[in-house]
Amino acid sequence: MTAYLSLALWFVGIAAALAALLTLLSGRRRRARVGAMALTALVLFVLTAAFDNLMIGAGLFHYDAAQLLGVSVGLAPVEDFAYPLAGALLLPTLWEFLRGRRARAEEESA
Repeated sequence: MTAYLSLALWFVGIAAALAALLTLLSGRRRRARVGAMALTALVLFVLTAAFDNLMIGAGLFHYDAAQLLGVSVGLAPVEDFAYPLAGALLLPTLWEFLRGRRARAEEESA
């Protein structure tokens, strides 16, 4: 397994575990919607593809080819898309969790 892939899998795994934990802590009532996660993933994937290609093309950074799978979207290696995937898993879940906490706090203070 390549170094970049290993790092990406750890990153996505931790984000998925945190998303699952937040879902359990918030209860059924405050579960992130799959549509929100899909929309977040789509937007983040498009932005990642665009800006990674621009930055790699401009020479701002490069990757050790021996550490990559060899699959890319333009110039962007597929491993780079693990980070937006982690964000798409975690951010909507975190949003719902914090919304639920705020709603409970408002109910208690009323």
